[in-house]
Amino acid sequence: MKENLLKENRRSFLKGGLVLGGLALLRPEKVISSPLSDQYEDFKIITGPYLQTNFGNSITILWITSKDSSSWVEYGESPDQLDKKAYGKSDLGLKPAGRLNCVKLEHLKPGVTYHYRIVSKEIKDFQPYKLTYGDTISGNTESFLNANVAKDEVSFVMLNDIHDRPKSIAHLLDLDKGNKRDFIFFNGDIFDYQTDEKQIIDHMLQPCVDYFARSTPFIYVRGNHETRGKFARDFANYFDHVGYTAFTLGPVRFVVLDSGEDKLDSHPVYAGIVDFDQYREEQAAWLENEINRKEFKKAAFRVVLMHIPPRYSGEEHGAVHCTQLFEPILNRGRVDLVLSGHTHRYKIHPPDKKLNNYPIVIGGGPRDGSRTLTKISATNKQLQVSMVDDSGKEVGSYSVAKR
Repeated sequence: MKENLLKENRRSFLKGGLVLGGLALLRPEKVISSPLSDQYEDFKIITGPYLQTNFGNSITILWITSKDSSSWVEYGESPDQLDKKAYGKSDLGLKPAGRLNCVKLEHLKPGVTYHYRIVSKEIKDFQPYKLTYGDTISGNTESFLNANVAKDEVSFVMLNDIHDRPKSIAHLLDLDKGNKRDFIFFNGDIFDYQTDEKQIIDHMLQPCVDYFARSTPFIYVRGNHETRGKFARDFANYFDHVGYTAFTLGPVRFVVLDSGEDKLDSHPVYAGIVDFDQYREEQAAWLENEINRKEFKKAAFRVVLMHIPPRYSGEEHGAVHCTQLFEPILNRGRVDLVLSGHTHRYKIHPPDKKLNNYPIVIGGGPRDGSRTLTKISATNKQLQVSMVDDSGKEVGSYSVAKR
């Protein structure tokens, strides 16, 4: 009964969103035209820098320019001596020469603050045997702390189900103002669907750059709404990583799963061009290996982050498939916590000995009064969760002691 009601509540939120020609269409005022690079007269940095990381003594710096460029990052341990230089990853011996810049700094020293500056040189003309450069531009000198993966404590906050309401990013993060976090986690459905580059910039990247992303990295996994729309196949190009992965930071082994779409692969809106069942099965096989890795087994805590929770998320095919595939593996792996979104109703579900033997924390959103910020911290002895609503009131908490 509760799951059916939940299903209807989610449908009512999306009411007014029609399906036409395989694309999800919502309120007309939210449709955004796609900009082209030749619409910009001047060569400039459109947005950035913004940081992403999987830790392990590396960090990725991303930014977008208005025109194609040769770009790099100058960095060092002092703001007055940026004596190192890094370029984007070469492909078949060719350095990047586009608008979407992604430079990974590797072999960083743990626990050290680095200073950096992004630099781009415009490519005005690209002939087979002659390349003509234009202006060179650079950003301000910024800094970040390279986290020590062996640290004793880790903390982060989770946002989910923003649904194209960019002001919610700053509003929710203001509820944690003054606290230094290791990273910000976006647990899917930050958008309603993917329309174009301008939407990605205006509704996520620029708000993140303005608030935190020049100095604090974020980690991002797609929700089911990021799989929708004509720009969904370009979406990943604007990030270093938005799929499934695993990493260790301090006492926690983090496992990130991409739960995909909640609709059937055969649903008419997808017109036969998706295969999320196979994608989830691929992740299940990967997860079987992950729970047997020494990094997973030896961690004080094992935390899973996935948009569609492995239970308590209704009867749509994708939700049921996540339960069937992932729940048995998570039980065998004895995970300590799962953090999710998707349902738009915040709730902390304690372990159930007959079903999930781990707690599932589901964030709320996206409307005023139901938005949440979830705060997570862990030491070698205890993992603590506190969820606040958009007024700052705590609406849930949970603690897990080391087994």
